[in-house]
Amino acid sequence: MSTSTYKRLLSFLSSLEERKIAYSLSHARDEAVMVEVAVPGERWEVEFLVDGGIDVERFVSNGTLCGEDALEELIAKYGS
Repeated sequence: MSTSTYKRLLSFLSSLEERKIAYSLSHARDEAVMVEVAVPGERWEVEFLVDGGIDVERFVSNGTLCGEDALEELIAKYGS
C-alpha cells in the first residue's frame, strides 16, 4: 500500500471516529484493506487498494424486518 493510500485510509478512519461511526477492519482480497461500516439501514464495504484506488460498495435495507423463521431459510440457502 502506497504512503498516499495509507494516509487516505487513516484520514477516513479518523473521519468515522470523529463522527462516532463504528467500523471494523478486515482483509478479504490480497491487494486491499477493507473498512466495514454499519449505519442505520445501510452497510458499507470500503476497500483501500494497493494501487491507490478505493472501492465502495453499499448495501441498503428496504426496511423490511423478518421473523426468526427467516434464519433457517437463510442458513439453508447460503450454507454449504
